[in-house]
Amino acid sequence: MTTSKSMQPTAPKRQVIKLGGSMLDELSEAFFDRVKELQQAGIQLLIVHGGGPNINQELADRNITSSVINGFRVTSKEAIGVVQSILIGQVNPSLVHRFNREGVKATGLSGFDANLLTCDVLDFETYGYVGEIQQVQTDILDSLLETGVVPIISCIGATAEGEPLNINADTVASQIALAVEAESLLLVTDTPGIRIEDQTQEKVMPADIQRWIKTEDIYGGMIPKVQAAIECLEAGIPSVEIVGQQLTGTVITNEGAIA
Repeated sequence: MTTSKSMQPTAPKRQVIKLGGSMLDELSEAFFDRVKELQQAGIQLLIVHGGGPNINQELADRNITSSVINGFRVTSKEAIGVVQSILIGQVNPSLVHRFNREGVKATGLSGFDANLLTCDVLDFETYGYVGEIQQVQTDILDSLLETGVVPIISCIGATAEGEPLNINADTVASQIALAVEAESLLLVTDTPGIRIEDQTQEKVMPADIQRWIKTEDIYGGMIPKVQAAIECLEAGIPSVEIVGQQLTGTVITNEGAIA
């Protein structure tokens, strides 16, 4: 029997949703309703999360100094142990439980699981134990998605030798999105979009972002978010959005750009 091209099954659409650490304790029923709506529409979802507030509190309790440079947490040998234990041992299982309780089947992963995130050190002199992703092993993600389970991924990677490395959550989200060929990447924050002069921008292009970084209208933790968005656009992700809990906000696109 010959199957025509029109009868070939189409690949399911995928979206990656990145949750900022400050959002994790504030996720509303409306957020989960929207997640279930997307699933019912046939979209396979992957969640990437940070855990900044929890990590900050634990570091403070242990009197471990921490700072942020260019949106990246400087991570000492002491700090990487805290980051790993908080993300994998506390934040990730709590988030997985919340998804399951809300009726969304989910399971937790870190970069160690099935060699999901293999990394090198980004810049030890500047950032310490912070990773740069070299490879995303998607087999485990594909298997989970095919059975309707949402992978919830914490931002700890590992070197080829198994040494843990902290990774910026926006970077993890962008690399996961590229690896699974996601249709879109949604960066969920407590600020629903890029705000310039107190106005949320509905749609922007990379040139706008570069200009706003230079004028410091975009600064701090928003910089790695928009940089991750631009990298995804350049690599072929059709749509990147910085959104609030309703999953609406600023669309970052190349649409209208001159090739």
